[in-house]
Amino acid sequence: MPSLAAAIALIVIAAACYAALCTASPLGVCRRCGGFGFKVRQNRRGRIVRGRECRRCRGYGQRVRVGRHLYNVATRLHREGTR
Repeated sequence: MPSLAAAIALIVIAAACYAALCTASPLGVCRRCGGFGFKVRQNRRGRIVRGRECRRCRGYGQRVRVGRHLYNVATRLHREGTR
């Protein structure tokens, strides 16, 4: 049974670290554009040029982390439910 307790403790520590990360830095890099805000492409000559604006992050290059999104939803639900 000690391995089960250790596994649970490891999961709790990982969740606490992720919660601290979401608190300290609520925005992460967009996975589609890599944080550029646009798609990098090549022109006919092979030079790298700026492409279209990223649709996922709308050109900001950042996204809201999943944990922060869940926190925002929970606080909004609580705020609207206690009026």
